[in-house]
Amino acid sequence: MKWVWLIAVLMLPTMGAAQQDNVERARAAMDMLEAASQQLVDAESARDRVRALTSTIQAFEEGLSALRSGLRQASVREEQLGAQLQARDEEIAGLLVVLQRMGAGPSPVALLHPGGPTGTARAGMLLAEMTPALNARASHLRRDLEDLQVLRGMQTDAAGRLVDGLREVQDARTALNQAIAERTELPMRFINDPVREAILIASAETLESFASGLERVAVDVRATAPARISGEKGDLPLPVQGIVLRGAGEADAAGITRPGIILATLPRAIVTSPVAATIRYTGPLLDLGQVVILEPQAQVLFVLAGLDTVYGTAGEVIDAGAPLGLMGDAAAENRSELSTDGDDTGAERSETLYIEVRQQNSPEDPSLWFRTDKDG
Repeated sequence: MKWVWLIAVLMLPTMGAAQQDNVERARAAMDMLEAASQQLVDAESARDRVRALTSTIQAFEEGLSALRSGLRQASVREEQLGAQLQARDEEIAGLLVVLQRMGAGPSPVALLHPGGPTGTARAGMLLAEMTPALNARASHLRRDLEDLQVLRGMQTDAAGRLVDGLREVQDARTALNQAIAERTELPMRFINDPVREAILIASAETLESFASGLERVAVDVRATAPARISGEKGDLPLPVQGIVLRGAGEADAAGITRPGIILATLPRAIVTSPVAATIRYTGPLLDLGQVVILEPQAQVLFVLAGLDTVYGTAGEVIDAGAPLGLMGDAAAENRSELSTDGDDTGAERSETLYIEVRQQNSPEDPSLWFRTDKDG
């Protein structure tokens, strides 16, 4: 997991501030990977391995995203250089014809001018003035050609590195699944009655009715509700790297509105808890797919819906940053893992995570709780 190559691949020539941002993201991802690698070495329990593997996957996701964006910008730059060189073809061809004609005749004849000595002197002065400009154009052209060659070489190398990175992040996800299965030491705040829970799931027609019945399925309560997180309200990180696709109350294509927000995420992205909380429910629910419901404080619920794989059991108390599950990959058969299209625009973020916040069983705009002004 030594991604030293990532910085080199992203430091492409003649790129601007956007490319520099990718380099900084890659450096941060490398630092995260180094720290996660050390955590894995030092891990003494399954819980420690879960924490380290979660950090590893997040670092891979950030690094791969930076690499894809860098490759996409490199491809755009290559197209620009190609178009510039093609546009200069006629100009370069005309210049070569003139130079060839000058070189074909004897030197004394080439230097004669119909206007006599004065005309010859003026022509010589013009030629002297043109020479630096021609040299500068030739130097610029040579630099563009060299940049084009470097870009193509780096893109070829980076494609192979991307394959390696995708393989490693998949290995980390598999290892995380195993570590989750082996994790047994999480504190339990309560244990749900499975019969009451099944009845609640079957009878609930709305998220509101399900949320209101959660307290009735808890038995063997061992601890009080979590402490208040009022000081963190509005500054919580989003639970997954993503782009806000639809805000609270915004209608979708079918005209349906929901009180939560929808994030567009990359396939198989890891979803983590934004804060220390109690898991109130994990599993399928209504038309929301796989759902995780967290209780960060009394009378507050975070509903995360649309996952493909969910971790944890109702009643467990988890730390901030604990893994909650993985997003799906519905378009796997029709999508190339090496594609770089849309990484900056969100077009390749084919999965969606729905986030709803309920306080005293009434919905609140999640943007009041989470930092939604930028990518998660």
